[in-house]
Amino acid sequence: MKRYLLSALTLSLLAGVAGVAGAADVAKHAVAKSAPGGAAPVSGIAVEYVDAGVRAQDDFFNHLNGKWLAATEIPADKASWGSFAKLADDTQPQLRGIIEAAAANPNRAAGSDAQIIGDFYASYMNEQKLEQLGLAPVAPFLARVAALSDKKQIPALLATFSKMGVGAPYDFGIHQDAKDSTKYVADFAQGGLGLPDRDYYLEADKAPLRATYLSHVEKMLALGGDGNAAANAKDIVALETALAKVQWSNVENRDPVKAYNKLELAQLAALTPDHDWQPYLAEAGISGKVSYVIVSQPSYLKGFNAVLETTPLAVWKAYFQWHLLHSTAPYLSKAFVDENFAFYGTALTGVTEMRPRWKRGVGAVEAALGESVGKLYVEQYFPAERKARMEVLVKNLMVAYKQSIDKLDWMSPATKKQAQDKLSKFTTKIGYPNKWRDYSALTVAQDDLLGNVLRSRAVSHAREVDKLGKPIDRDEWGMTPQTVNAYYNPELNEIVFPASILQPPFFDANADDAVNYGAIGAVIGHEISHGFDDQGAQYDGDGNLRDWWSKADHKNFAAKTKQLVAQYNAFSPVKGHHVNGELTLGENIADNSGVAIAYKAYKLSLAGKKAPVLDGFTGEQRFYAGFAQVWRMKMREAQQLVLLKTDPHSPGQFRANGTMRNQPGFYSAFGVKQGDKMYLPPKERVIMW
Repeated sequence: MKRYLLSALTLSLLAGVAGVAGAADVAKHAVAKSAPGGAAPVSGIAVEYVDAGVRAQDDFFNHLNGKWLAATEIPADKASWGSFAKLADDTQPQLRGIIEAAAANPNRAAGSDAQIIGDFYASYMNEQKLEQLGLAPVAPFLARVAALSDKKQIPALLATFSKMGVGAPYDFGIHQDAKDSTKYVADFAQGGLGLPDRDYYLEADKAPLRATYLSHVEKMLALGGDGNAAANAKDIVALETALAKVQWSNVENRDPVKAYNKLELAQLAALTPDHDWQPYLAEAGISGKVSYVIVSQPSYLKGFNAVLETTPLAVWKAYFQWHLLHSTAPYLSKAFVDENFAFYGTALTGVTEMRPRWKRGVGAVEAALGESVGKLYVEQYFPAERKARMEVLVKNLMVAYKQSIDKLDWMSPATKKQAQDKLSKFTTKIGYPNKWRDYSALTVAQDDLLGNVLRSRAVSHAREVDKLGKPIDRDEWGMTPQTVNAYYNPELNEIVFPASILQPPFFDANADDAVNYGAIGAVIGHEISHGFDDQGAQYDGDGNLRDWWSKADHKNFAAKTKQLVAQYNAFSPVKGHHVNGELTLGENIADNSGVAIAYKAYKLSLAGKKAPVLDGFTGEQRFYAGFAQVWRMKMREAQQLVLLKTDPHSPGQFRANGTMRNQPGFYSAFGVKQGDKMYLPPKERVIMW
């Protein structure tokens, strides 16, 4: 339950460079302007995709990417396709080579990375064995559910489910205490739904999908041997609907203060008088390790207790049976895999073709052994010079941010001082961890796929629980090096950039500075900005949830965020469906602020010199084009509708155009004027950082 990661391209940023300030400092750290071997730098812009029939001043996203959008078909096994998806897909053969080499290694010692990686992958690829086993791998767990004779046995079962990674009415996780960042704490939050969000159970326009979901639950129960599948499926959907009715919305869950509810164990018990927490805490391994917990949504737990009390045990047993089958289906025989994909792939997201088995196998290995694979990936595919150049870019962005804070016209001097203190405490992680994760506690067998998956989840659970009472591990990463993404963690006040994102179109070692500042520079700026968005700004430099703003600053900031919410509320990627400006506010702030700061850093890096014109683009134009081409993407309508409900990021075209409309430099770079569709009057442009 990594709810504390604010992703930004999911994405985010950092660096600890207090004291650097000024154009000269940035200039001396300038990123190399020549390609390897002394070759002249290239523009880094995919000019072949530029649609001259669309004016940059009217639709910058389609101007830069129009020919790509017209010619590109989303692959049959993808819900969307674009810069992120392609880069992640290009990484798959590299990871496959690493994994298959481990499997073929004749000198694999038991417990070695090669043995656990190779055997895990072999267990996934052995489809014949999975067909022979059928339901057998999950049968012992189904039997435990069937043996329930009293609701008092449910808490211990839910703790077992937590260790297995099986969905349950509430989620459990370990992370830093948001109001005491020196301690780890146990956290409980709402959960237990089979559909993506509570609104899928409550909104009238989702009725057709609910009917398909009901049919899917029935089919899965039947595959699991349930002779009363049709009636049980109806009861399960009714139970999940009851849980959905007492859940908080995604917008409510964005408020870290509202979601911080510190409860002594006796207070936790009072919330759910019909649900004894002692068996749960004992089975989860945290008895005696905590005196209090954090409950994200106390009213939900109270509502869960009411549902628990009024719902017959037989219905709960059917519900648990369903969630077991749902969670384990990808690791069972073909019938389960196909039915799982039919709903969650095709019905929900519009994908018509399953990914090749080897790609799913690579994904399963990564989910269980991500850093073991990542260590080998970095050795083969991450040149040291990429990390060095990234460090320079981060330093330059930090200089620009420091200067920008000092020049803000809406923030008081006292709050600026606090903001500078927070900025000075940022930590940056680039490429890969300093300390690799140890997987030696995991036993992997070639012929036991589900066992391997569940044991890996149990080891991960034990690793998390073991943190309680120990110092904060500041070397830990929340993503693997091969993940095409980045993040900001407010509790550690850190920005993290995995190795895989440091490739074109985000970072082009052969390109002139401008496009890299517009692409990876804006990503860096985005992640830094998460520390100062509407959520991140509620944490101080030490990672504690603390109000360090004056009332006047809060008022000024709220006025700007209200304006930004209204802008994005007006965007509609699918007719009749709009972006939720409140849900996406944090990411929209980070996009807008990140580009603004990256632009300032780019201008400082020029040290007064004029950038060359390359491929017909000035330096300023290449900067903004670098950002817009990063968001080149197409998405299936069904998937877009899911994300509009659940994703804190705006659709790609609005991340590009929505951000550009608020950038004064964009107007001058492309001569945008009143009457152009990209134009916003100066008073309507939101400039935050």
